[in-house]
Amino acid sequence: MANNTITGPKGFLAAGIKCGIKKSGKADLGLIVCPAGARAAAVFTTNKITSAAVEVSKRHIKSATVYGVVVNSGCANACTGKTGIKNAIKMCSETAGFLVVDSHEVLVASTGIIGEQLPMKNVIAGIEDAIGELSDSAADGMCFTKAIMTTDTKPKMACRRVNISGKKITIAGTTKGAGMIGPNMATTLCFITTDAAITKPLLNRALKEAIGNSLNKLTVDGHQSTNDTAVILASGFAGNRPIVSRCPRYKKFAKALAELCDDLAKQMALDAEGATRMFKVVVNGAALKAEATEAARAVADYDLVKCAIHGGDPNWGRIICAVGSCGVKLNPNKLSCTIGDVAVFRNGQPVKFDPKKVSKIISRKEHTITVNLGAGKHSDFCYGCDLSRDYVTINADYHT
Repeated sequence: MANNTITGPKGFLAAGIKCGIKKSGKADLGLIVCPAGARAAAVFTTNKITSAAVEVSKRHIKSATVYGVVVNSGCANACTGKTGIKNAIKMCSETAGFLVVDSHEVLVASTGIIGEQLPMKNVIAGIEDAIGELSDSAADGMCFTKAIMTTDTKPKMACRRVNISGKKITIAGTTKGAGMIGPNMATTLCFITTDAAITKPLLNRALKEAIGNSLNKLTVDGHQSTNDTAVILASGFAGNRPIVSRCPRYKKFAKALAELCDDLAKQMALDAEGATRMFKVVVNGAALKAEATEAARAVADYDLVKCAIHGGDPNWGRIICAVGSCGVKLNPNKLSCTIGDVAVFRNGQPVKFDPKKVSKIISRKEHTITVNLGAGKHSDFCYGCDLSRDYVTINADYHT
């Protein structure tokens, strides 16, 4: 059976263990290691308040070679001052010591509650335990995924395989995140491995494009995290002719990576806190690309739209209201909206439709809302999910 976890690509080991960060006693520390060294690229939160792990990894990602990533859940290590920075650096140096590499060649990521210090004795012991558990098995790839989860109810993984220059290339990824998701050229925690041989600049370009059109298009609650980090590591072990330019081989790799990230984004939407369904908002006819983006996100973030979708209510008026209130240019006499394949509003006028049919569309696991602003030729999209009573319950109880 094929290994579709992050240890599926050649050259990678992983582990996930319990070290006592989480009060629940669940797995809370994970490692990804590339013993031979990997080229690495990353994107981070653009929130002006960033976690210690983000600050440290922003420096370490500049290294020509990265040998590992150490990740903890249960504590965000954000708003923790100089002690938090020292602890993030310590996580890297401890991992690096076991790998016999420089601490700048290890990345770190954290997720969990903001404002609490990491229990470093537990973390240091956990890193040693995780080193001892490292393997290239699918089981340990899954253990890593489970170790990075917080309010997620299920692990999220994706894998793509593609032939490039006669060699089979594998790209595998895992992500966590169910709330505090409203990225802006960043994402939640996302880790991707590949055995492709590709230069660092092109790896960086492919990652930014893939995240920008997938995880970066997802909004659960419009709230951007302090810890958002997405990392890709490339071992080069597939043996393909190295990708050194934006040639057809690069485009093939970038396409597979984009598909993988889109898969992960949809999994996140369907496992969002309290979510029962997801939807895609497509905005056409915008005067500017940025306005298409803004309008799509406005609809996906609009609480009344999200509540209507939870109830299977074909309340198109809330969609129109969301678009009209977000400040983008539109033509009221050309403004149109469809839900699924059913027109509900056309050229500024209501359209007669079967409410029961549209309610069934909205009640599906996935559906698409399409809005035409009638103001230009630009388009964009956003992924969203419904807003349920459970979202409030989860977030009211989260800290305790």
